[in-house]
Amino acid sequence: MKILLVVYDNDSYISWFPIGLAYIASACRNTGHEVEIYNQDVYHWPESHLTELLNSTKYDVIGVSVVGGYYQYRKLLKISEAINQAKNRPFYIIGGHGPAPEPEYFLKKTQADVVVIGEGEITIVELLDALQTGKSLLDVNGIAFMENQTCIITPERELIDNIDEIAYPAWDLFPINHYALLRPVRMENRHRCMPVLSGRGCPFTCNFCFRMDKGFRARSPQSIIEEIKILQKDYYITYIAFADELLMSSVQRTVELCEAFLESKLDVKWECNGRLNFAKPEVLKLMKQAGCEFINYGIESMDEQALRNMNKALTVKQIITGIENTLESGISPGFNIIFGNIGETAESLQMGVDFLLKYDDHAQMRTIRPVTPYPGCPLYYYAIEKGLLKDCEDFYEHKHLNSDLLSVNFTDLSDDEFHRQLFEANKKLIENYYENAKNNVIETARRLYFQKDESFRGFRQT
Repeated sequence: MKILLVVYDNDSYISWFPIGLAYIASACRNTGHEVEIYNQDVYHWPESHLTELLNSTKYDVIGVSVVGGYYQYRKLLKISEAINQAKNRPFYIIGGHGPAPEPEYFLKKTQADVVVIGEGEITIVELLDALQTGKSLLDVNGIAFMENQTCIITPERELIDNIDEIAYPAWDLFPINHYALLRPVRMENRHRCMPVLSGRGCPFTCNFCFRMDKGFRARSPQSIIEEIKILQKDYYITYIAFADELLMSSVQRTVELCEAFLESKLDVKWECNGRLNFAKPEVLKLMKQAGCEFINYGIESMDEQALRNMNKALTVKQIITGIENTLESGISPGFNIIFGNIGETAESLQMGVDFLLKYDDHAQMRTIRPVTPYPGCPLYYYAIEKGLLKDCEDFYEHKHLNSDLLSVNFTDLSDDEFHRQLFEANKKLIENYYENAKNNVIETARRLYFQKDESFRGFRQT
């Protein structure tokens, strides 16, 4: 079958490589299907361009995957309209974290034929086989579709136990020279970057997080190293952005990976998502030796009670100790704080601001966003139970208008006071960031003119 996979335009100058779609493309191609990629993310085509392509070229299947988010939701609706207007409309499949928890709603809004729920590599192959042979869609696990105005959800797809067996992403179908320009924190201009998944899932259950995978499945160090070596050889990649939810799933696993990187003499810089309770000095030292430059941490709050309410499985003491250990190791920490979870107050927000001002290494701007109860997460169902949210339609059409604006208010503050407090907090953080940036540029000028700094490359740099 001839398949077109759409990478939607995220309105970014440089786009994140769509690794999930690249895995699906590989699965389809490896079972004999012809796969093309529609890179709206790179070329910023209007949706009318997609309709014209479908009118002029016959595809059997078209697929789109989106995460949950106000922008992605509205983009999916526009792309769906373009697909449904096409004279040669293909069989239309949607997937990803956006549609998965509420498939009936998304089927009706997009008029898609099928929602793939959860891990897609096996599901998509079985679905394509059913379409080719005329088998019933009821025989395909892990999908949803409409039949006689009723949403049919087939049995849950079992997770792939050994994820080392999953074929590598189909890099050759994508414009890698575009994606390799991604600029992570503390990355030198000479580097070329690509994401890699070291595992799937997460062993923790924060109340604001929806995930399609249950538990955590790690890839072997050997499989990861082999993939990185291919990226180095074929695409000259020198920096890896580990894209999984949590590379630091345990101390043992982190140490095992780093020792394997060192033993293989893997000459690469990298970054990952981490857990502060695993940020031990000896672990971080080993990570630094193995090439780690940046660890993105989910801190969420500096309010002890709020951390317990959100089931974060972290304490304030662990957060502070972990950040201090990370800075001491020479690795830059990413500070992610959200505000407005159950039980949080204006004082909770101020504690977060004070923490960021004290420990920020100025490697990147950090602001605080309101917590968002995305469909599928425990906080979403809590909001419905408490009458703060009606349903998925209420969330996407009325409440979740922007990720930096309040969707559902779980605090005792009024909505206006909530936004005022958030403005004052972020004003301090923004002023601190730019004051530091200004001082750095002035110091650069001082070294240039008074120390005759011959390494200076100009004030205007990309």
